[in-house]
This record gives sequence, C-alpha cells and structure tokens, in this order.
Amino acid sequence: MKQVVAALIVKDRKILVCQRTRHQTMPLKWEFPGGKIEEGEQPPDALKRELEEELGIDAVIGDEVAHMRHDYPGGGAVDLRFYVVREYKGELENKIFRDMQWSNPKDLPSYDFLEADLKLVQDLAAGKLL
Repeated sequence: MKQVVAALIVKDRKILVCQRTRHQTMPLKWEFPGGKIEEGEQPPDALKRELEEELGIDAVIGDEVAHMRHDYPGGGAVDLRFYVVREYKGELENKIFRDMQWSNPKDLPSYDFLEADLKLVQDLAAGKLL
C-alpha cells in the first residue's frame, strides 16, 4: 500500500488545489499538493519535503485533519494523511503542476479530483473541516 501525505494550504479562507499534467498518472486530475512518504520518513517530514519540491516553500506542518484509505479499481491501495498548512516561508512556485488555484471550500466539488480525495472534498465543501 502506498503511503501518501497531502497539504490543505489555507490562505484567506481558500485552499490551494493543483492540477496534474497530461504526463502524470491520472492526468489532469486535481489534487492537494503532497506525495509519497519515503522509507524512514515521518508523515509531517515527508510533507514538508514534498511541498519544497513541488511548490518551493518551507511549510510549517500543522495538525492532521483526515486519515483515510482508498482502493483504486484494478489494484493500488493508498493510505492518505491530510495536514493543515497555514504558514509557510517563500513564494509559491509551480514546479510540477499544470495549474494551481485558490478555491473556496464550497467550490471544491466542481473540480475533477482524484478519487482518493473525494470524501475529503465533500467534507470540506460541507464545512465539516477547517
């Protein structure tokens, strides 16, 4: 099972969402920034590393707000941990995504998100988190 961490980067009550490129797995799907936990890493450390690699920021990783598992059709289970990031140093720089946008939580369901993120997207849109 793939261990993954993702960030809910919050600014002015909006959340950063990112779109995968055409060349990535699950092309053009929207997601929250983050990635795989490498062997020996703790989840917050992995997320801090991923955010530096993907967005060029030095993030202060906050509380874990959701933990879920998703099984993709045809195999491929993912264990996801989502953390809030309200503070970071540096300017956001799009290093790997096709697009990035700040979204109101209620508008998140209008994006074509990865299946593994859909439950969290619904909870955020309903005001259950943050």
